Amino acid sequence: MRHEQVCDVTILFYASGVQTPCELMLLRSTCCISVKAPADISVIKGATVTLSCSFTSSSSITSLMSIDWTFRPESGGPAKLFFHYSSKAYLPEEDYFKGRVKWVGSPSRGDASLQLLNASLTDNGTYTCAIRNPPDVHGNPAQTVLTVTPKRLSLTFTDVGVLLVFVLVPSGIVTLLLLGRMLCPCWSESEKSSAAAHHSPIEVVACDDEYFCAQKQQKHTLCCCYFKEPQETEEIRPVRMWIEAPVSRI
Repeated sequence: MRHEQVCDVTILFYASGVQTPCELMLLRSTCCISVKAPADISVIKGATVTLSCSFTSSSSITSLMSIDWTFRPESGGPAKLFFHYSSKAYLPEEDYFKGRVKWVGSPSRGDASLQLLNASLTDNGTYTCAIRNPPDVHGNPAQTVLTVTPKRLSLTFTDVGVLLVFVLVPSGIVTLLLLGRMLCPCWSESEKSSAAAHHSPIEVVACDDEYFCAQKQQKHTLCCCYFKEPQETEEIRPVRMWIEAPVSRI
């Protein structure tokens, strides 16, 4: 807070005669207004900022009291009056403060604060609050340096956010994988190819006591049959046959 208070006292010594002791007469004792405001305020672009200003006066608040707010840009230049109060608030009617200043003070409670709506980067600078309440007209005004910064993107994880990340997201991924497996035919073909790669393409099955059949898993079946000759001969003569028929499992 910036706080200034100075008191001026005027004293007159008056001699009422040679033998009479000097009389001390206090003709005037005036104490100035004490004005306070925050030294620095930082806000994000687009926010509403309160320019706080409070004061105390040794005199009662009257209709003669006045409040002036001025602004000096950060780039420099003269200070410009943009708000005045005298019995009522006079809001700015021109330049870039028009429609963005709101009076929220209460002089009877020693409050001379303003609100600046939709803060922009051009609002950076020094804001000065000056108050006069006759006969209290002395004292330094209070100053506040306003800094407006661009918006920053920030991620804030709440309990709901943690639940979404660690529970619902994995569940959604699993669900999508299952749906893709059921709806995408290429996955089924891939699984079939993988299963076939782990099994022999030839299956040998026993037909009966007379011969064995070797069945190949293709469009056509090749059977090798061995027939026994009569008992008097020991020779076994193989006969190879091509059977034009689809494969069927026995």
